[in-house]
Amino acid sequence: MTDQHRPPHSANRSDHIIDALQHARETRSPVYINGGGSKQHLMGRNCDYTVLDVSGHRGIVDYQPQELVLTARAGTPLVDIIAVLAAEGQGLSFEPPLFNGIATLGGTLACNLSGPARPWSGSIRDMVLGVQLINGKCEQLNFGGKVIKNVAGYDVSRLQAGALGTLGVLCEVSLKVLPRAEKTLTLCYDMSAPEAVRQMNQRAGQPKPLSGAFWLNGQLHLRLSGAASAVDSTVVQWGGEILTSDDILWEQLREMTLPFFKDTGALWRFSVQSSAEVRLDFGTTLIDWCGAQRWVHGEHPGEALQQAAVEAGGHVSLFRGGDRNAEVRSPLTSVEQGLQQRLKKSFDPDGILNPGRLYSWL
Repeated sequence: MTDQHRPPHSANRSDHIIDALQHARETRSPVYINGGGSKQHLMGRNCDYTVLDVSGHRGIVDYQPQELVLTARAGTPLVDIIAVLAAEGQGLSFEPPLFNGIATLGGTLACNLSGPARPWSGSIRDMVLGVQLINGKCEQLNFGGKVIKNVAGYDVSRLQAGALGTLGVLCEVSLKVLPRAEKTLTLCYDMSAPEAVRQMNQRAGQPKPLSGAFWLNGQLHLRLSGAASAVDSTVVQWGGEILTSDDILWEQLREMTLPFFKDTGALWRFSVQSSAEVRLDFGTTLIDWCGAQRWVHGEHPGEALQQAAVEAGGHVSLFRGGDRNAEVRSPLTSVEQGLQQRLKKSFDPDGILNPGRLYSWL
């Protein structure tokens, strides 16, 4: 990696992290792993433990533009990574939220957060090639590598996606990066939610450069990204109103700054079958990811939400607000729960890493 790819404020603090974990283990004092702090009150349950600040463990370790691979320390802000990639005409295809510039690479992987392009470009989980982490036994371990390959047994690198730091403190992450699209354009249509779901799925099945699809307040928005010729020909075939300043619209969706997200109450995220037409009748709904992700506001009974999610072929979680001392995710089967507990015991036998963050029993 050349100096031009090395951003300022690079530091390796893995020794400090190991010392802190050793102290936590000796004193049986659980820690809450914190990077930029952008997701402290999102997704997981409340954790009132000693904060293990890993934001200082940052910097791009290696970047090979020709190989489309980047390795960075977990505390590296995403904005630093994106700036380096942009200079080479590349980017993070899963479009993670930046949360005012403080979101870090490690936190994004731990939460498995992806943006509007998720159905077409994959999630951060799909782009992870390898990780270095420190487990609850204070062992610094390496998994995966810097190439995509099949894995027999547990893919530990991808296992970190959505684990919320319960299996280890991420130190380094190697990612697949991709070239940026030549042209991007957004089409808008007036239609109902059921019709929007049908249109999203119908058009997603066509060989077109679709890279985003969401519905809100009676309007369906479709984003096209790719070669200019492919985008232009699709516009001719699909019609619709061409939006100007569409970058702002998708940025607001990604960063959750649309007016829909201004409500500070409970925000629920449904992950369901994209074609599901089960009516989520709990107030105003935002439908994203071509129908596979649906957002709902309000203090609703958890049982009713769980039932609606099951009927739509998926599950629901309390993403923000609400009672975060209770369970915030759909219940697991006894088999799934046992598997989670065995994994936790293997990586963190003393239960010092974000205990209770995913589930009260984990």
